[in-house]
Amino acid sequence: MRTFFFLLVLVSQLAMAGDIAPYQARFGRAQPVVAVAGDNKGTELTDFVIPYGVLSRSGAADVISVATGPGVMTMRPALSLQPDATLAQFDKRYPDGADYVIVPAVTNYATSALGPWVAAQAAKGATIVSICDGVLVVAGSGLLKGRRATGHWGSQSYRQQHFPDTLWVKNMRYVVDGKLVSSAGISAAMPTALALVEAIAGAARAADLARDMGVDSWSTSHNSDAFRPMLGRNLGAYLSGYTNQWFHATESIGVPVTAGMDEIALAFTADAWARSKRSIVLAVAPSPAPLATRSGLTLVPDRVAGAAGAPQLLASVGALPGRALDHALGAVAQRYGHQTAKLVALEFEYPAYQ
Repeated sequence: MRTFFFLLVLVSQLAMAGDIAPYQARFGRAQPVVAVAGDNKGTELTDFVIPYGVLSRSGAADVISVATGPGVMTMRPALSLQPDATLAQFDKRYPDGADYVIVPAVTNYATSALGPWVAAQAAKGATIVSICDGVLVVAGSGLLKGRRATGHWGSQSYRQQHFPDTLWVKNMRYVVDGKLVSSAGISAAMPTALALVEAIAGAARAADLARDMGVDSWSTSHNSDAFRPMLGRNLGAYLSGYTNQWFHATESIGVPVTAGMDEIALAFTADAWARSKRSIVLAVAPSPAPLATRSGLTLVPDRVAGAAGAPQLLASVGALPGRALDHALGAVAQRYGHQTAKLVALEFEYPAYQ
């Protein structure tokens, strides 16, 4: 039986198309409504911000940031956001539901209100798009029974154990099974978001957007096995993670934030530095007032520049959003060494950094 199951996975993977179905307008909407939904108690920063930023700047969708409840949403591993709406407020505004729901990884997925809400949105006809281990939210909601899906390489064994009735696919950047789309590790947020832009607005719009952001490709091609601890390849990086966590003091790194700044570049920068296990990342602003990013996300600063407690060390943010992660990894390598930067890239499941 187990052999048959894995043959099924292999056959389905070989036959799988990477294209998301083209958008079909519903309810007389001029553009699709996209809800990027997280949990106030903890939501993965890059998983949430990159799809929001990419879809917003495409101009092809109405994008709303949503949280399980009122108040600030704590992002992991750094920063804080004030969403546009709660789940209840979104439902009141859009009783017919979203056209697309983006589901990032969240803390305590099994008890989050996000799971039942995602299931309800799917029942209304929404396409559900999970980023990284946001797939655990979707799987926990029951939507993935008998379906194909993927997630971060590090959760593969966990997913197989806890959700054995899902056909878990490896070595693909994102997997499409009808109105269920799932992606691999954190950096897969970018190609998945561009694939969604292509589905909504066409290949030309996606290509123009990718070029403007400095992204070369958004194909499904990927080798998730390359990120595992392997003798002679990744062990040095994982050893650095252990020594960084237990034998080095952490330091505060400030990321300067201003109104209108690029939220994609900001997320990649803050997330990368925070994953070094050597630093605590804080958003440093000219004032304590919340500020709006380029695409309209509301960022809540951690510190005020020049005030007591503001970090003296400041990280620069890459100007081109599609290259901001490379820029941050280079800076992390310069301060903490190549193996620490590689560790961050492995956690991001980012294939471009060796």
